[in-house]
Amino acid sequence: MIHTGHGTSPTALGRDSRPTFAFDAIGTRWSIETDTPLGTDLRRSLRRRIEDFDAVYSRFRPDSLVSRIAAASTGGRFTFPEDSRSLFDLYDRLSDLTDGAVDPLVGRDLELLGYDSACTLTPAPAPVRARHARTRPSWHADVVRDGTTLTTDRPLVLDIGAAGKGHLVDIVAGLLRDAGTSRFVIDAGGDLRHSGSDLLRVGLEHPFAPDRVIGVAQLHRQSLCASATNRRAWGPGLHHVLDGRTGLPTGDVLATWAISDDAAVADALATALFFTEPHRLAAADRFTYVRVRSDGRVDASPDFVGELFT
Repeated sequence: MIHTGHGTSPTALGRDSRPTFAFDAIGTRWSIETDTPLGTDLRRSLRRRIEDFDAVYSRFRPDSLVSRIAAASTGGRFTFPEDSRSLFDLYDRLSDLTDGAVDPLVGRDLELLGYDSACTLTPAPAPVRARHARTRPSWHADVVRDGTTLTTDRPLVLDIGAAGKGHLVDIVAGLLRDAGTSRFVIDAGGDLRHSGSDLLRVGLEHPFAPDRVIGVAQLHRQSLCASATNRRAWGPGLHHVLDGRTGLPTGDVLATWAISDDAAVADALATALFFTEPHRLAAADRFTYVRVRSDGRVDASPDFVGELFT
């Protein structure tokens, strides 16, 4: 079994010891478990691809493309790599299905709440946040998208945290398959992708007690991603799961898990489940889910494969 938290590295339990390539990247711990050790060249290629991704999408790097967009005083035309096409398509769908709650332009709201590039964790004064609220941008209204090119007319702060890590997990999975590795488990800080004939059991961390689980999910050639308000929290009511319509942290749901074929979809839906009922999100893709509400109630999809203890 793998015991997964929310944004933390899981602990392997009950699985045979297998070769694991472990490293730190994009602010989290990665591990790639395979049947045989990955070669040096492949390891180097994987690290380089993750670095290239970070150089485009990170709002914590002053040299990234995202930071250039944020610094463009009058906006501009910015072309992203080809991999952005499916990521932006996903944001298009999720923004529609959540009525704008899932929006990659929440980056400035996160900064003003203290989750900025310097990680000050100190919210800006209320008048500053109120000024931003009056002109808060949205993905559909303030960005003109043409495939992989975004056109803006003012500085905008993109934050792809709702789907970006899962999207990168999918990219890494593709590289492994291209190299002839068909059986693997990728874990990027709790975002999981499984490939192989075996069954992967994953413990779902209790949002009130990190040393306990509320159930076990079973994965077979699928991805599981989780999100929770008790991770990346830095003050009362301050955490990273923001409603794009208000720029404020959500409070109705504590934790979510989404299971889908692709990690990007699972990652995005784990965020969307904080704001939108699952039946509406079914238009985005096939998935199953578990969700813990702020009053402690747990709901799960009827076709969830696994076991819940509460």
